[in-house]
Amino acid sequence: RLLVSAGVLGHLSRLEVQVRSRKSRPQPQGSRVAELKANAEALRTQAEQLRAEMETHKNLQKLRTSMDRRRTREEDGEEGMDEDSEDSELLRLMARHTQLNDLLYAHHIIGGYNATKTRQGKGLCLSLPTAYDGVFLETYNLEIDVKPALRIARHNIPPFIPLSSLVEQSSMQTDIRTFLDTLSQHLNAFSGRKQQLKLVKELHKSVEVMESNALCSILVLMFTVPKEKTAVLCTLDYTDHTRCLPTRVQFDSEDEALADSPDWNKNRSLLTETPVHKALLAMRKMGNIV
Repeated sequence: RLLVSAGVLGHLSRLEVQVRSRKSRPQPQGSRVAELKANAEALRTQAEQLRAEMETHKNLQKLRTSMDRRRTREEDGEEGMDEDSEDSELLRLMARHTQLNDLLYAHHIIGGYNATKTRQGKGLCLSLPTAYDGVFLETYNLEIDVKPALRIARHNIPPFIPLSSLVEQSSMQTDIRTFLDTLSQHLNAFSGRKQQLKLVKELHKSVEVMESNALCSILVLMFTVPKEKTAVLCTLDYTDHTRCLPTRVQFDSEDEALADSPDWNKNRSLLTETPVHKALLAMRKMGNIV
């Protein structure tokens, strides 16, 4: 038992060091922020479960000791003065042990995601929060049947998220953690792109949003070049639906030379490497757009 406790303590210490080191690192932008926060939360949850497991070991030791004492008294024909209270304590410890086993099993299945039992334990309701740039956004939910096999019963995932494909690709029956992580990436990226579009409309009144789709994977903006007063159409194509940054940026203008000029090539690189609302701010400061 000492070896088990020592191993648990060492693992717990390593987890806490990982959480502290993650907190001390500079926070990157976009969906990576949400991913790191989710990982940190998972580590904290695992640490709490390990503490609970250690407490369970202690309680089990007390339970065995108490049962041994009671057996000894029965063999000697003695009756303890606090037998009723000891029985109550035994029942409490046994109930606590069962509860912790259930929690540890659930944590092992879902990998740290928030879960609530439904339908008398026949199902689990999993919550998948989304965030962008340190701001928590929508929370999506999945209700999963756990018996006789894992199956999605109900959900509020947007219809344009390829849920069925993600279930097939990640082998949900054998690796639900991979499925949840992949789904969380899609949801956080979608929420991040939608939040960027909202910020563009709020912060850049001179930029006109010409087109966007439900998934926010295509965004068409119209800029005005200050000197020439020329209009430029900018198409942002987010081919990778797990990211908040576009994979392709295209400029179209009546001035054909403008789109291929060095300044606008820099703008193209800026838009592929920086969230769109921040890239537009930089382009305005450089005098490329109104």
